[in-house]
Amino acid sequence: MSKIDEVRSDMVKAMKAGEKDAKDTLSLLLAALKNKAIDKRGDLTPEEETQVVLKEIKQTKETLELTPADRTDIIEECRHRLSVLEKYAPKMMDEDQIESVISETLAELGIEAPAAKDKGRIMKALMPKVKGKADGKLVNELLTKHMS
Repeated sequence: MSKIDEVRSDMVKAMKAGEKDAKDTLSLLLAALKNKAIDKRGDLTPEEETQVVLKEIKQTKETLELTPADRTDIIEECRHRLSVLEKYAPKMMDEDQIESVISETLAELGIEAPAAKDKGRIMKALMPKVKGKADGKLVNELLTKHMS
């Protein structure tokens, strides 16, 4: 079952259960998935579906970060939206898993003591391995810790 069908089915369940917030979030996700399929002019691959979900999560997190502390209504809405969206996202790698991929990549590239000038080359080799499985910002922070 594709993500579009899964989201549509869950949206119907949310409507029947009277969960307006969940229904609204799923409606937005469904629209994003459909728009991506229209842009592609074909069915989405599982990877493309995952990218759409992750993009929605990233946008919601950015909204949450930029919202003033006194706007509790927006903050609450964003948190609820994230809880709904994360059900459709793949399980993300934790720091230990990312560290092992970084070490593996450094070994492949033959870099024992990475310097700042090597960062671009390392990231170029590293990101395809963790794309869709880890937050790019976290990967960047962990790699920076390895720099001498």
